[in-house]
Amino acid sequence: MKKILYVLFAVIALTQSGCQSDPLEDIEQGNWNNERNVLEIKFENQVGSAQVVRVDNQTGTINLAINVGAVPDLSHIVIKELVLSYGGKSSVNEGEALNFENAQHSATLTVTSPSGKSRNYTVIASSFRESLVGTFDVDNLVVYGGTGPEYGGGAVLAMTDKPWIWSAAEGPDKELDNQLVFKMDGITEDGNTYGTVTNTAGADGKYADFVYVGTPLTDVKKFYRQIPSGEGKWLRNYATGTITFTFADGTAKVGTFENAGTENLGNSSTKTIANNAFAFNLNGTDDWDKIYSDYDKFVKKPRRFWIDVTKLD
Repeated sequence: MKKILYVLFAVIALTQSGCQSDPLEDIEQGNWNNERNVLEIKFENQVGSAQVVRVDNQTGTINLAINVGAVPDLSHIVIKELVLSYGGKSSVNEGEALNFENAQHSATLTVTSPSGKSRNYTVIASSFRESLVGTFDVDNLVVYGGTGPEYGGGAVLAMTDKPWIWSAAEGPDKELDNQLVFKMDGITEDGNTYGTVTNTAGADGKYADFVYVGTPLTDVKKFYRQIPSGEGKWLRNYATGTITFTFADGTAKVGTFENAGTENLGNSSTKTIANNAFAFNLNGTDDWDKIYSDYDKFVKKPRRFWIDVTKLD
């Protein structure tokens, strides 16, 4: 009797195993893979990187910026690059276009996984205009410098606050009638904007030589000539938030474009920007023998430099 029961159990087990799907077949057919994600997406004339958010199992959003000044309309924006999760298929592919010409500037893109599950992404294209393009008046040149700011050695000073330490003929005040004219030439493959900048000499026809005339006489152009005299090039990196200025000889200086506000520098020091400023971190050298002196603040240990500007157009 026991032998008969064992045989019956074996037959039942074999019958049940025959009804189950083969796991190797599921893997081969991709039925295990429910991934339907947009990993990267890039459109023509896109600035910066797209922000992809998976809202839930069925929906997601993609936010990006399009340089509207470089496209005739938003009805045909071509996808240059599209990276999906493994095995995913998109309703719109590289080389094809989406239409953002509606009140929301939005379009839909659907990604389907190998297992057949789908996610609908709402793609929202914000209008982008490069804020650097235009003309800026140079208002002031301001330095935060000094050895031992925690001991009172640091200060925020306009360069023109100390006219006697600079050349009378070519001091920093000669920059204050200058204008900076920015033009945009295009967008890189990484979504960064670039163009030319012209630093005009103003009515006096002069630029500062940035020579400290105290003792010792010191040329500090390496710190303060951050934007080229005459014409140079600029590249704005939206991933790092920086602007690189390139001189005719290939020298490059890296800074940021700051909006109005007050910057806390620590040790009770602040810098207030009325409109905008180009700001640069400087790499001076501590000189404890010269602490509290103008020489220390402007020549030996300058820390940060602002070119205060006002945009005209």
